[in-house]
Amino acid sequence: MKNTPSFKYLFLGLLFDGIGMLSFFIPGIGEFSDVIWAPVAAWVMTRMYKGKSGQIAGVVTFIEELLPGFDFIPSFTLMWIYSFIMAKTASNKVLKS
Repeated sequence: MKNTPSFKYLFLGLLFDGIGMLSFFIPGIGEFSDVIWAPVAAWVMTRMYKGKSGQIAGVVTFIEELLPGFDFIPSFTLMWIYSFIMAKTASNKVLKS
């Protein structure tokens, strides 16, 4: 993740969030597609974001995709915000102290 520009992760996150939301918008495929997408999304999340935060995000993504009605939550985008905005802000505060 260190050598990859953050905008690439944002683009991929938006793409994967869009895929996850397809079952929410397309009637007929519904929750069946979520059963297939949930483990894939969790695996992709753990590959994109390494370490404990990536593992936790993978579990949260898996649960979010399996639960009916939660497809609108952009878990990949939220993880990008956490990794590239919130974590940098926290590390800057530690350096200033």
